[in-house]
Amino acid sequence: MFDTICTLPLQSDVFAQVVHPSQPLFAVGLSSGHVHAYKLPSDADLIDDESASDSASPPKYGSLVNGSIIPSLRRASSTSLSESGLGSIDTIWSTRRHKGSCRCLAFSHDGELCYSAGTDGVVKAFTIETGKVVSKIAIPEVVRAGGEINGPTVLHVLSPQALLLGTDSGRLYLQDLRVDGKEICGTASQTWTPHGDEHINSLVPLPASESSTSGFPKQWASVGGTTLAITDLRKGTIATSEDQEIELTSVAMVQGLKKGGTSVGEKVLVGQSDGVVSLWERGVWGDLDERIVVDRSGLSVDCLAEVPFGFGGGKLKTNEKLVAAGLEDGRVRFMRIGRNGVLSDTDAKHDELDGVAAVGFDIEGRMITSGGQTVKVWTEAKGLPGGGRGGPVKHDLSSDEDDEPSEVEESSEDEDRPKQRRKKRKRNKGKDKSGGKALNFSL
Repeated sequence: MFDTICTLPLQSDVFAQVVHPSQPLFAVGLSSGHVHAYKLPSDADLIDDESASDSASPPKYGSLVNGSIIPSLRRASSTSLSESGLGSIDTIWSTRRHKGSCRCLAFSHDGELCYSAGTDGVVKAFTIETGKVVSKIAIPEVVRAGGEINGPTVLHVLSPQALLLGTDSGRLYLQDLRVDGKEICGTASQTWTPHGDEHINSLVPLPASESSTSGFPKQWASVGGTTLAITDLRKGTIATSEDQEIELTSVAMVQGLKKGGTSVGEKVLVGQSDGVVSLWERGVWGDLDERIVVDRSGLSVDCLAEVPFGFGGGKLKTNEKLVAAGLEDGRVRFMRIGRNGVLSDTDAKHDELDGVAAVGFDIEGRMITSGGQTVKVWTEAKGLPGGGRGGPVKHDLSSDEDDEPSEVEESSEDEDRPKQRRKKRKRNKGKDKSGGKALNFSL
């Protein structure tokens, strides 16, 4: 389904990846504290040239078909820049953003700012074009009893006003972003512990209801330890699942599924450390609805992402969706949600040794995977032997100046299986090369 078009080597392990909501950009955060920002080749110029002779304009990013976002430029031309070899993947800037490992990254809703959180106890906001830091705060209770660092585990921009920050201590903080959208309030306005002392592995917002006046989510699903929890911005944690007796590692939201009976056509997908993805019907949070066995040997499902509309090779029916699952053995497997199962002949292999830490898709439908000391960019397979069409892209990633960015030229089946004993997941397996000491500064 996907062919590799580029492999980017990195100087240390990837802990975080984030893809820009409206531009062909992405960034990665490393165990060394570095953050690198990349720009992918775009077909936008080709579309502009052809627009004079073609009155039909392509769908804009954000257009929805059956609940899925259409990658606006993926099929705009018969041979894209990235596929023809005429394009290049450029490093916009690279910098050592944190004195500890960079664990989390998140874009603002408009994509103008990016936020990073590190084990040095700091959250930083910076512009994606230049990497310049415009604001920073200390993570609350950064040094826990006994001198242990209360490192970040989850970072998510819920709305233009709200930033969610989860930590190793199990606390989830709400940070206020209301001051011109560029200043973060130094004191958390609300704090929750949706999973007790268990740190939050992943969270996903629940889409706003039709009656919402703002259109921004006010509830989210999170997984931590062996439970799934639903938290409301105003009411706090409103639902917690039964103990699943297995570590829950990742979560994703899928809309546009078939409605009927008690189904509202929306499901939360939860990756587990035993190779299973559980499906939860929205509004029914006590226990899972269905299960998909992604890996029968019990390898952890460490990340999930919905595949953009248009992929699937004709194997999807109406109201079915495709979801990518990154495994700890370096594979990416693709699940069909609707007639639930794994498309076993479409696996992608990110790495032979390291697991897939993150998987995402840019606005032109390219898949981006991160894991170990490698980032790979993939495009839709065209049936050519040998896989990818482009060779590795060289980058100068040697900048070590703290916060001084540098420009660089250039089918499985559902089945019931007995629940396994919980496997304690090692979070962030790579080495923190800096020691992860907390910073002390006043706000």
